[in-house]
Amino acid sequence: MKINTKYFGEIEIGDEKIIHFDNGVLGFEGYKDYTILYDIEAEEEPFFSWLQSVEEQSLAFPIVNPFKVDKDYNPRINDGMLKNIGECLDEELVIFFMATIPEDIKETSVNMKAPLIINSVSRKGVQLIVESPEYEIKHKLIRQEEE
Repeated sequence: MKINTKYFGEIEIGDEKIIHFDNGVLGFEGYKDYTILYDIEAEEEPFFSWLQSVEEQSLAFPIVNPFKVDKDYNPRINDGMLKNIGECLDEELVIFFMATIPEDIKETSVNMKAPLIINSVSRKGVQLIVESPEYEIKHKLIRQEEE
């Protein structure tokens, strides 16, 4: 299928690249189908990828592998929270943080409290709210040294 994207123009993707979120993502519950895009011409794995709606060209969210931000990220998630994505093994789960990249890039942050969790086999995703005080909604990627 051909889709129009916010940052990559018109591209061709297979059905196997579509991720379905039964409840959409927070604030955009009406949009259910997405794909993950990144610059394939980069020489190494990019820090940011894009969660691109296949239904709305202008809807694309920067996303980040959480382990690039916090190698010890391990939110407590009960199995009931994952029922919408189907049964899967731990190694079949893919997790992303949504990022906010404002004009002042020093203020770039990720949402550690509401990760996207995707079952790579069923291609179903869910955005969860993690009830843990150690994770921030706006975790800045560039930390200022405290004096």
